[in-house]
Amino acid sequence: MPTLTITQALFDQIVAHARADHPDEACGVVAGPVGEGRPERFIPMLNAARSPTFYEFDSQDLLKLYREMDDRDEEPVIIYHSHTATEAYPSRTDISYANEPGAHYVLVSTADSDEAGPFQFRSYQILEGEVTEEEVKVVEAY
Repeated sequence: MPTLTITQALFDQIVAHARADHPDEACGVVAGPVGEGRPERFIPMLNAARSPTFYEFDSQDLLKLYREMDDRDEEPVIIYHSHTATEAYPSRTDISYANEPGAHYVLVSTADSDEAGPFQFRSYQILEGEVTEEEVKVVEAY
């Protein structure tokens, strides 16, 4: 089973961003060194859609981010967003927008609709429309 290994600090930052933007969906990226698959730099983004059911990266912000990552020899290791009223599982729209084959797609649900507590934090690989859930391993440091 594929695994996402993430530090407690990054885990906490993603969850805090999801909670802070609720009831709108939060979104962002965690960048890391090219080819290493290690998430390091937390980059919260603005949900340009400002919607509780949809997220959209601002195209100018995204272009700036990709240029910055390129300059720093980084790539998007995690692409995350929140679901505010449903479980942390990719929607059809999420799947259709998943265009980074090496990225972990993290979903945080801020809906308290199950026995799992106030949120769910789940990670997926999405390749050519195929969704595979992966284990999330939270560590203090790499």
